[in-house]
Amino acid sequence: MSDKLTHLDHQGHAHMVDVSDKALTKRSATAQAILLMQPTTLTKIIEGGLPKGDVLATARIAGIQAAKKTSDLIPLCHPLMLTKVSIDITVISDCELEVLCTCALAGKTGVEMEALTGASVAALTLYDMCKAVDKGIVINKVSLLEKTGGKSGDWSQGNA
Repeated sequence: MSDKLTHLDHQGHAHMVDVSDKALTKRSATAQAILLMQPTTLTKIIEGGLPKGDVLATARIAGIQAAKKTSDLIPLCHPLMLTKVSIDITVISDCELEVLCTCALAGKTGVEMEALTGASVAALTLYDMCKAVDKGIVINKVSLLEKTGGKSGDWSQGNA
């Protein structure tokens, strides 16, 4: 692994990395966000008892939309033609939800930022739709779990 920051030029100025000479490869990334909330809030989410409607469906759509718009939000990210974005939301305890976002493409640059953005925005959407009943929801553990493809090869949090 290189210690060189690729978004800095030889003078230390930020720039968008030129990927025109890179080969097209299949790439994917999965990121997570964990939400901690009151058990009653989680019950309302599961049972559909919140006034804003289907919270989980809205969060999935928001996460997918956010992953597709990452380059509009993160200044030096390349606009990518994603071929897959999935948002999976799972109950992991009586007061926690896990949001997983997986992105994939055949391209010249990775999709880690798209996966992180998708997981983050899905989690933020869950917060927004539930804040009327639980303003104390905490979003934490936003992290990259794994990535595949590209020059640097495969990586997973478990092997870091």
